[in-house]
Amino acid sequence: SPMKTLWIIGGPTASGKTSLGIDLALGLKTEVLSADARQFYRGMDIGTAKPSEEELSTVQHHFINSLDLNEDYDVADYERDALVQLDVIFKTSDHAVMVGGSGLFIQAVLYGLSPMPPVPEEIREKWRKIEANEGLESLQKALEDRDPDIIRHIDMQNPRRVLRALEVVESSGRSLKAWQDEFVPKKRAFKWNMVALDWPRDLLYARIDERVDRMIQEGLEDEVGKLKNKNAQKLDDTIGYQEWLPFFSGNRSKDEVIRLIKRNSRRYAKRQLTWFRNQTDCQWVTPETSSQWLSKVLKSHRMRPNE
Repeated sequence: SPMKTLWIIGGPTASGKTSLGIDLALGLKTEVLSADARQFYRGMDIGTAKPSEEELSTVQHHFINSLDLNEDYDVADYERDALVQLDVIFKTSDHAVMVGGSGLFIQAVLYGLSPMPPVPEEIREKWRKIEANEGLESLQKALEDRDPDIIRHIDMQNPRRVLRALEVVESSGRSLKAWQDEFVPKKRAFKWNMVALDWPRDLLYARIDERVDRMIQEGLEDEVGKLKNKNAQKLDDTIGYQEWLPFFSGNRSKDEVIRLIKRNSRRYAKRQLTWFRNQTDCQWVTPETSSQWLSKVLKSHRMRPNE
């Protein structure tokens, strides 16, 4: 039988991935897998710009609201679960659609993950404590001392990535980079096409600002307040949530919270753009050309016999 196809709709935050992905899935009569790590969690709705109830009801979505806030779930879990889900979808359809901007998660599904050393619990605990007491800056400094080469290769603003690099170098005596360099991509039983939405930078930033303003109107402050009362640890490293914590303890104005969410979202968009630009097989479409791209795809697949 011919190989099945996974369509990946990527691009930065606020670029319109959700609706393009839904249109594609409807046209190909298939389902959507979310590859946005922030949308897995129930209760984090407004600040992660989850698809609306209406959007979720048009097409079957997977990996949205799939986890409780304090569940541990990493990229290896996602790789395993997404491959299982793809198998199920491919039993009844020749296509599946993946939508999202979490590059690492997309990468794991396409190529698998690099081998990694086991990290003893006490090492993990040690760095978590340092992070809790002294913040990201002291982690960054520690990593610069222990593994100066890795700094160019990871997102130093993401506490998770910095922690991971520290854990690896301390438990194995080797740089995370050395482990990654031994990586051999897995062979998958499906082929894939990746498309990313490309906006002029100033328009994208304006869309991000508008979206943040809309989140505020939709009640983001209340949502974060409720989650804070549940002690959800995910708040600490999620844009749109982490910025509120000083506000609730009386150390930051609401205007400053909003300004920081916008700034951090723009920085996140920039990192996402970099990731997609580094993918060799990624096709870029502009908002204007995305509907032409869509009709071309649907036409070429409708014209095949037996569909």
